[in-house]
Amino acid sequence: MFFLMRCLHHPGQDVSRDTHRPAHRAWVQSGGEGLASVLIGSALLDEGGAQIGNFGILEAESLQDAKAFAEGDPLHRAGVVQFIELTPLPDTFQAARIADPMTTIRR
Repeated sequence: MFFLMRCLHHPGQDVSRDTHRPAHRAWVQSGGEGLASVLIGSALLDEGGAQIGNFGILEAESLQDAKAFAEGDPLHRAGVVQFIELTPLPDTFQAARIADPMTTIRR
C-alpha cells in the first residue's frame, strides 16, 4: 500500500530539528528498520522559505506500519512534529511516475 505522509512541525523547533536531522535521515534510509520504503520526500516550507514540516510517499504493508514509521521518526520522538497525517493512495497509484513524470514544466 502507498501513503502520503505529511508532518507539520511545532513552531520554533529549528535547533531541535537540526540536532535530530542526521538521526531522521538514518531512520528514513532504513525505512524505519523495515517498516516502510520511502519513495520520495522533502521538507515543507512556508511562503518565506522557512521549514514547517516534511512529506513523503511511503510504501508499507499496512496503515499501522506507516503510522509506526512516522511515529518512530527521531523528529517525532524529539517533539519536533506537531501533527502527522497519513493518507492512503489508490491502488492505481503509479510509483514509477515519480522518476518518469507525466508532464514537464514549460519554460
